[in-house]
Amino acid sequence: SSLIILDNSEYNLYLINNYINQIILDEKLDSKIIPLLYSVCDKNIIEGIFKFYKPEIVFHAAAYKQVPLLEKNIFSAIQNNIIGTINIVEAVYNNNVNKFVFISTDKAVKPTNIMGATKRFAEIYLQSIYNKNSNKNTNISIVRFGNVFGSTGSVVPLFNEQIIKGGPVTVTHPAVTRYFMSIQEAVGLVLEANHLSKGGDVFILNMGEPIKVHDLAKKMIRLSGYNEKNFDNP
Repeated sequence: SSLIILDNSEYNLYLINNYINQIILDEKLDSKIIPLLYSVCDKNIIEGIFKFYKPEIVFHAAAYKQVPLLEKNIFSAIQNNIIGTINIVEAVYNNNVNKFVFISTDKAVKPTNIMGATKRFAEIYLQSIYNKNSNKNTNISIVRFGNVFGSTGSVVPLFNEQIIKGGPVTVTHPAVTRYFMSIQEAVGLVLEANHLSKGGDVFILNMGEPIKVHDLAKKMIRLSGYNEKNFDNP
């Protein structure tokens, strides 16, 4: 009947609010959107929102995820990805939410960077808090997946923009690999996890083989009608 969207980005909240409202109009749905411009880091605000709206299902996707940027902003990564998650989960339990789905990342597996480490910390915390409160009715599940084409922070729009400008196309390191998936696949996995979860589960999409970002950049350059120049020099 209602979808509450909470985001700390005014622009992104504006876009998604318009986009979903158009779907509601086109499909003649009896639903409403409630856009809220706040941060998950504001504990008191989050608690107040949960008490007022009493959500049944919570999908927690709020995260800083730019790997190189977070290496230089460790405190912000911890505050948003860990403390923000703790704030949400505490509100979930305080207000008897039925289901909580945490959006994690393939980088949480044996993390080698701050982004992956903060998400892995959040995963461990969630499983711990679920085990501690397993007698309650709240179901917690975790969904891991790789890079989503077209999502905020995806490398694909960045490469496309760089190619349009005539280059250079920048790759962090020639050995970096990533899993890639579509927005439809990502959403489908999240909804399926919500449906299948029995509590404390970690769901991982079969994303095939990881792709070298270096090779992806090459393919995008060639598909745009260009040839790479001095591309193999990191």
